[in-house]
Amino acid sequence: MSFYQLSLIAAVALLGPLLALPKKWHLPVVAGELLAGIAIGQTGLDLVDSSDPTFTFVADVGFALIMFVAGTHVPVRDAAIRPALGGGALRAGIAAVLAGAVGIVIAFVFGTGHAPLYIVLLASSSAALVLPIVDSLRLTGSKVLMTTAQVAVADVACIVALPLAVDPPNAPRASLGAALVAGSAAVLFFVLRWLERGGTRGRVHDVSEDRKFALELRIQLALLFALSGLAVAGHVSIMLAGFSFGLVVAAVGEPRRLAHQLFAVSDGFLGPVFFVWLGASLDLRDLAGSPRMILLGIFLGLGTLLVHGSLRLLGQPLPLAVLAASQLGVPVAAATIGSQLQLLGQGEAAAIILGALISIGASTIAGSRAARTFSRSAAAQAGKPSEGGPTVVG
Repeated sequence: MSFYQLSLIAAVALLGPLLALPKKWHLPVVAGELLAGIAIGQTGLDLVDSSDPTFTFVADVGFALIMFVAGTHVPVRDAAIRPALGGGALRAGIAAVLAGAVGIVIAFVFGTGHAPLYIVLLASSSAALVLPIVDSLRLTGSKVLMTTAQVAVADVACIVALPLAVDPPNAPRASLGAALVAGSAAVLFFVLRWLERGGTRGRVHDVSEDRKFALELRIQLALLFALSGLAVAGHVSIMLAGFSFGLVVAAVGEPRRLAHQLFAVSDGFLGPVFFVWLGASLDLRDLAGSPRMILLGIFLGLGTLLVHGSLRLLGQPLPLAVLAASQLGVPVAAATIGSQLQLLGQGEAAAIILGALISIGASTIAGSRAARTFSRSAAAQAGKPSEGGPTVVG
C-alpha cells in the first residue's frame, strides 16, 4: 500500500461524515465509510487491494482500537448497569434460543449442514457497530443502556462460540486462547486498579500533562496491542482482546484526556481505515451467478432481524431491538475462517456477508428511528430526560 492509496482511503472515508451531516437523516458515520470501501474495493472500482498485508494490518489495528473504545463506552461503573446487565443478558439468551430454531431451519432448507454456524450468526450483535451508532446519535436512557448491555453480552459470547461452530476440531485450542485473553484482561484490571488507588496513575497523568508526553495513551496502546497479540497467538479474534481491555479501562475509570486522545486516534484515522477496508474486502459479485446463495444471504439477514425483533414482545422498543441485530465482526470472522479452511460452499461466505449487510442497513434505519425518541436532543425538545435514565456514552 502506497501513500497515494492511503490518501485515497482517508479521502473516501469522508463520505461517512458527509452522509451523517444532515441531522434529519440520523445516519451513523460508519455507514458512509462502508459504502466508500465497497465503491473503491472488489465490488466497485477495485482501486485498493484489501488483501495487501499493510492495509490488512492497519485495518486490524483499527478494529482492535474500535473494539477497545466500544468497551470503554460501556458504563461499567454506573450503578444502573447492574440491573441493565441482567436484563441484557436475559435478552441475549432468549435471542440465542430463537436463533437456534431459525438457524436449524435455514440450514435444513438450504442443505448446507452449517446449523451451528448460522445459530451463532443469528444470535450475534456487533458492539463495534452499535456502540458507535449510539455514540454518534447520542442515544440515552435506561432502555438504551439495557440494549447496550445486551449487545455487549451477545458479542462476547458469540466471539467465543464462533470457533466452536465454524471449526469444531480446533475448538479446544480456541477456547484455551479465549480463556488466556480473558484471564490476562482480569489480571490487568487488578493491576490497573491497584495503580489507580495507590495514586501512581494520577502522578503519571500529572507528569504527562505537564511535559506533553501522552504517557497514558502510549501505555494503553502498548497493553492493547500486547493483548491483541495474545489473541492472535491463541487463534481467537482481536475483537475479544480489544473489547475486554476496554471493559477493564471502563471499570477502573478512563481519564477524560485519554478519552479525547483515543477519539482522535480511532475516529480520526484508524477506525475509518478499518471500515473502508471492510467494505473494500467484500466482493458482492460472487453472488451474481448464484441465486441460491443470494437467497441464503437474504434468509440470514431477515432471520437475524426476526430473532432480535421478536424481543419487541418482551417490551424492548422495536428500533432498539433491530439496532441490536446489527452484525459486523462475527460474520466477517466466520467468512474469513470458513474460506481459509475451505469449510464453506461456493458463494456461502459472500452470502454470510450479504446477511450482515442487510442487518447493517436495517440498523441504520433503526438508529434513525431511535434518535427521534432516545437522543439527547429529542429529550431536550421534550423538556425532560430521555427515559429518565443515565447517559450511555460521554
